[in-house]
Amino acid sequence: MVRIRLRRVGARNQPSFRIVAVDSRVKRDGKYLENLGFYNPRTDPPTVVVHEERVYHWLSNGAQPSESVERIFNMIGLRQRYERFKAGEDLDALLAEAQEAQAPFAPGRKTSAAAVPSGGQ
Repeated sequence: MVRIRLRRVGARNQPSFRIVAVDSRVKRDGKYLENLGFYNPRTDPPTVVVHEERVYHWLSNGAQPSESVERIFNMIGLRQRYERFKAGEDLDALLAEAQEAQAPFAPGRKTSAAAVPSGGQ
């Protein structure tokens, strides 16, 4: 059975994770079938980058997400979009919506106006 789960990467005491499709019998950091995204819980808010089209493919073919990946998918709204995809909604519209939904979780996001000092004073 194929699972979608986290694969730990990063230095000691600085974990970040890849979201991968993997055979359920493989070790946590073992060989994986496909890299589906990235998750870094150490940023505020956590950084999440997911290739939703590939996740939809794996879920459609019977892959089961782990509990932690399921929480990440719910956090970014992927699970709700996948249910709409199964119901027949257009994939391109869902992927465009996903880009907007992932903006607060994507790397390189802009800081808030309160955190930026004013240059005129």
